[in-house]
Order: sequence, then structure tokens, then C-alpha cells
Amino acid sequence: MIKANGEPKYMVLYEALASKVRWKIMKLLSNNELSVKEIAAELELSPSIITMHVRKLEQAELIGSRRVRRDGGTHKLCFLQQKRIEIELPSSSANMKVIEQPISVGHYTAFDVQPTCGLGSREKEIGVWDDPRYFWDPERVHASILWFGQGYVEYKVPNYLSPDQTAVAVEISAELASEAPGLKDHWPSDITFRFNDVRLGTWTSPADFGRAARGKYTPEWWHRNVNQYGLLKTIRMDHSGTYIDGNKMSEVTITDLKLTEPFWTLRFSVEADANNVGGLTLYGSGFGNHDQDIVIRVYHDESERR
Repeated sequence: MIKANGEPKYMVLYEALASKVRWKIMKLLSNNELSVKEIAAELELSPSIITMHVRKLEQAELIGSRRVRRDGGTHKLCFLQQKRIEIELPSSSANMKVIEQPISVGHYTAFDVQPTCGLGSREKEIGVWDDPRYFWDPERVHASILWFGQGYVEYKVPNYLSPDQTAVAVEISAELASEAPGLKDHWPSDITFRFNDVRLGTWTSPADFGRAARGKYTPEWWHRNVNQYGLLKTIRMDHSGTYIDGNKMSEVTITDLKLTEPFWTLRFSVEADANNVGGLTLYGSGFGNHDQDIVIRVYHDESERR
């Protein structure tokens, strides 16, 4: 599910939805995977027109695509990638404030990773791949992508809430995917999230994406046969529980998060006893499809007192 609001990055989504033809395409793809030629035949439009509409839907992450061998050739099959969109309209509450903290992918403070693993900046590879020692390389602070087959990375951020501010919700957003040797359209991985040592829940990434296309922001020099892009996931903790893209993930509430601590920790892990040990790729700005780092948002109301 996409959870959107008035931020500029969602304008491409709203533009994609503003077309009867694109809605018809999504309806067709809700029942089956189809090629551009098949969609064009169904809608009685030219393939070039359908290609333009498909491109807009892909940019908005409403549909995805994969290449398959069929009838002696290679064909691009399109599929519906989203089932639901939630749009948050501007709030009328004058008291609600937001503290936003971006975290660079390479600014982790602890890790324990196993191969396959590696790091990369916008300009170059960092260290030697599949050697966890390089996760302490001084250049790692410049990393905009990292990946590992099993283990965790942990980030520490300061608590910027003042005594007269009480948090009502905390959100974490990051672009994530599995980590396969090479690229795999089907490579599930159970990715677990922890905040201040509290287990928030687990999300299963479906794939290590990139066989059909490069990441929108992935540098041109980056290798074509490895991690290209992920899915932007948003985890929200409030007084009713913990949600990922609007779907309830656990009963952990904001009162369980130990928010009075002077520093907060955030951990992404793939645990050894998970049902799907398929690794983790974290994408930061300059890589993937979203051009953003890990972001923590704290929503608070100054009218409340601790």
C-alpha cells in the first residue's frame, strides 16, 4: 500500500491517477499479467500510447514489470503492484508539529553481518565485497547503499524532544529490498525492525529488485547485475499499535518505545531463525527509486505535558 500526502514526491502519483486510460490499464492488470501489446489490443489503442501510460504508472509505483521468455522471445509483462492508496490530507490541528531526522545509510553505529554483503557510495564501491570487515572502513560513512545476507545494522539518533513536547506518533521510512546473489524476482526475506530494543514486527520483502530495470536514481556506473532498487516502506507507531504502510504489524504502541531515553536506536535485521533468510538491502539518497535516506519523523503536540 502507498501512504501519500502533500509532499512534492507524490505529485507523480497523483498525475498517474488522473487518467481514465491508466485506470483501465490497472483494472486489466488486477486480474492478470499482460504485455504492452496485449493491453493495447484490449483497449484498442496503439502500443506507443500504452507504453507512455505504462511508464507513468511505473514511475508512480502503481504497476511493476518483469521480463519472461515466451513464444521464442523475451516479453515485458506488467502487473499491478499496489492494492490500496491512503492519502493523508493537510491537518487542521495547529498544535501538531513534526521533528524529522534523516539518517545516512552509512551512519550505522553497530552491525553484525554475514555475506553476501557490501557497501557503495554514489561514486564507487567501498572496500571489498563479501568481507564484513569493510563495514568499519572509514569510507562507510559515505555509503548510499548497503546489503547483507543475514545479521543487522543499527543506527543511533539523539532525542530532540523538549520537556514540553509529548510524542503522539513516530514514523520510520526507508527503501528496502531482499539481498540475493545477483538479482532475483522471487527472493523473500523476513526483515525485522526494532526501536530502542523493542521489536516492532517483521515485513517480508518479496524480491531483490532490478532484473527488468535499473533503479531510477541508481548511478550509471553501478553494476547492472546487482541491487537496483527497493520498496519504500513506512512504519508508524502510535497509541493504537504499530503499522507498516497502514497495515497493522504488531500491538506495540508509542508508550512501549522508551522515548524518554536521551538517544534512540533503530535496528534493521534478518535473523537466523527467520522463515525467509533472504538478506537485506538498504537504499539511501542517490540510489534506488526514491532518492531519500532513512527518515525518522516524530509527531508531537506542544499543548500536552509529560
